[in-house]
Amino acid sequence: MLKFSNLLKTDGELTVRGRTFLTWGSMFYIFLLCLMCFLPQVPEKGMETPGIQQFGRVVVLLIPFNSFVNLGQITSLYQLIKVFGQNVMNVFLLSPLIFQLLWLFPKLRSTKRVLFASFAMSLFIECTQILLDILIDANRVFEIDDLWTNTLGGYLAFLLYKTCVSHRKDKFLTSK
Repeated sequence: MLKFSNLLKTDGELTVRGRTFLTWGSMFYIFLLCLMCFLPQVPEKGMETPGIQQFGRVVVLLIPFNSFVNLGQITSLYQLIKVFGQNVMNVFLLSPLIFQLLWLFPKLRSTKRVLFASFAMSLFIECTQILLDILIDANRVFEIDDLWTNTLGGYLAFLLYKTCVSHRKDKFLTSK
């Protein structure tokens, strides 16, 4: 059975078992991210995203806050739910990975580094999607909003990590 006491030392750092568990968890999540972000997408009829620009096979959405700017072009409740749901999901796309990496890599544990790492990962994903469109017409879209929503998700993971560490230390100090 997996217990937190087997994964964390009293100082809040990972045990060998915890490090192994999160290393495998991170690799598994990276695999899932690759599937989610890089597999070709089938276009959904009636779900054209407002503000899309196409340059040959490359599809981009370069309007910041597009969901708000083009809100008037959404024609159904289903489209509205899908657009806002997609933004919420983008906020949490990198959160699980960043959360795990914070436990694994102490040098990552600063606001500046988390924001940089989250932004860099998001930019890598978006640029890779452009490359996939050029190479195999994967029907992926480079969205400028994904950069800030993914980065926000990384920051939220950092806040969650800090809360967990603080709670763990408080719990340890009160149990003495």
